[in-house]
Amino acid sequence: MDPAEDIQRARELVAGAGRLVAMTGAGVSTDSGIPDFRGPNGVWTRNPGAEKLSNIRDYVASKDVREQSWQARVGHPGWHAKPNRAHEALVELERDGRLSAIITQNIDGLHQKAGSDPERVIELHGTMFETVCLSCAERRDMREALDRVRAGESDPPCLACGGILKSATISFGQALDTEVLDRAKTEAMSCDVLLAAGTSLTVHPAAGLVGLAASAGASVIVCNASETPYDSAASAVLRGPLGDVLPALTRS
Repeated sequence: MDPAEDIQRARELVAGAGRLVAMTGAGVSTDSGIPDFRGPNGVWTRNPGAEKLSNIRDYVASKDVREQSWQARVGHPGWHAKPNRAHEALVELERDGRLSAIITQNIDGLHQKAGSDPERVIELHGTMFETVCLSCAERRDMREALDRVRAGESDPPCLACGGILKSATISFGQALDTEVLDRAKTEAMSCDVLLAAGTSLTVHPAAGLVGLAASAGASVIVCNASETPYDSAASAVLRGPLGDVLPALTRS
């Protein structure tokens, strides 16, 4: 199918959806200045060693990795990032009554900043705006910990128990929160159209939600710059910048 036919098919699916669910990945936020991990200009592409900062075993075992992670958190572009046209397009679909939920792999909170109802946003991989203690599970505002880092603590411990602190995000080697994952599965299985945008669909269990939706009878639209393992299962596959592609789906 040619691109023009795919975009028309995708528009028809979105317009006719009784229950549309979006699943978003890092590609949705690149236009906001937040680099992805695996793309041509991704964090790990430019610096393969940075992948250790996202591995829970390395994080727990190495004070040096934790210190690097805290410096990365201080300078994370997400603190100043603003929503882009891709986020705004999903808000428009929500306000039109077509979008029921957003299942996101992103930790940047940009869907909520754009105006999406926080109750509709399912953050599979957690949030960068809170810390969690790996020992006592206490959660606090990330800004408190970053203030401590700026004041000279290179690896700030939990104030409640002295345990290791990290961002309240899911690192490689950590299991997803079962309640959050179950909610995402319920949304995927109950929608009639699943819009997967800006995700390589290679990281599981998140990627498996697409197959789950398709098996339950949903039509799948894939919007991503490169091929994904689920392209063959999609009713429409759209390439190109998501800041152009997603707004196009809101036009009949």
